[in-house]
Amino acid sequence: MTHVVAEPCFGCKYTDCVVVCPVECFYEGESMLYIHPDECIDCEACVPECPVEAIFHEDNLPEEWAPYKELNAEMAPQCPVLTEKKEPLADS
Repeated sequence: MTHVVAEPCFGCKYTDCVVVCPVECFYEGESMLYIHPDECIDCEACVPECPVEAIFHEDNLPEEWAPYKELNAEMAPQCPVLTEKKEPLADS
């Protein structure tokens, strides 16, 4: 099982979630963050840290954002790992 970053992260990229991740499974894309599904240990530490509530357990991912599960799996390996807090793109 894994967690998924969904639509609310698009265009803001808050990184509060990144600093609490014990396994460094967050990756920085151009417009949003992604969670690598093979690296996520399902600890849920990131979920309460997301100020825009963009992180969901894959079993609780809203249907409207279902494509984000595949998007995270596809994009995370193509992006650089993110391990430190950075300024968000925008204040959502």
